[in-house]
Amino acid sequence: MKVLNLYACLGGNRYKWTDCEVTAVELDSELARMYKERFPNDKVIVADAHQYLLDHFKEFDFIWTSPPCPSHSRARFARRNTTEVIYPDLKLYEEIIFLENYFEGKYCVENVIPFYEPLIPAQKRGRHLYWTNFRLPNDLGERKSSIMEAKDEVKRWCVFHDYDFTKYKGEQRLDKIARNLVDYEAGLTIFNTARGIITKSNLKQTELF
Repeated sequence: MKVLNLYACLGGNRYKWTDCEVTAVELDSELARMYKERFPNDKVIVADAHQYLLDHFKEFDFIWTSPPCPSHSRARFARRNTTEVIYPDLKLYEEIIFLENYFEGKYCVENVIPFYEPLIPAQKRGRHLYWTNFRLPNDLGERKSSIMEAKDEVKRWCVFHDYDFTKYKGEQRLDKIARNLVDYEAGLTIFNTARGIITKSNLKQTELF
C-alpha cells in the first residue's frame, strides 16, 4: 500500500502505521531531517506539499494531508485584536475539493475546528475535523490531553507523543510543533480503517476475474 503523508512534520499520525510504503513531504528541512531519523524507511521530500499533491497524487493508494491550521483556528481568532489579521488559507478547501473529485484512492484531510462554519461538511472527532471519502469510527481511540500551556508543556508533549522535541534546532516553537501533531492512536485508527476498505475492495475485484 503506497501512502502519501503531506505536511508530515514529525509523523504524529504515521507513528504506528505498518506494512506500507510511505512518502512524506515536509517544507521545514530540519523537521524533514528529524522525520527521516524517526522513520528511516520512508521516502522524505523537502518540498511544498500543496504542489506535490497536484503533481503526484496518481502514484498513491492513500493520502493523508494536514494543511497548516493557524489561519483557521479559534485560538488565533480569539486574539484577533492583538495579532495580525490574516485571510483564512483556502488551500485547505482546494485540497478537499481536489481529492474528492480527482483522487481514486482513499484520503484523509485533517484540520482544527475553525472559528467559522466549515465551508465543506466534515466528520468531527474530538478537537479535530476530518474530511474523508470513507466513514470514520465514532471513537478514534484519541487520548485526552490537557497539556497546553502547562509550565512543563514541552516535556509533557514529549511523553504524550513518545518523542523528544528538544532535538529540533529549527526556527519554529517546540510547543507549536508538538501541539500540531495528530495523536498517533487516532492516526492508526484512521489508517487501519482506510486500509481495511482498500483491501476489501481489492479482494472483491480479484474475485471477479
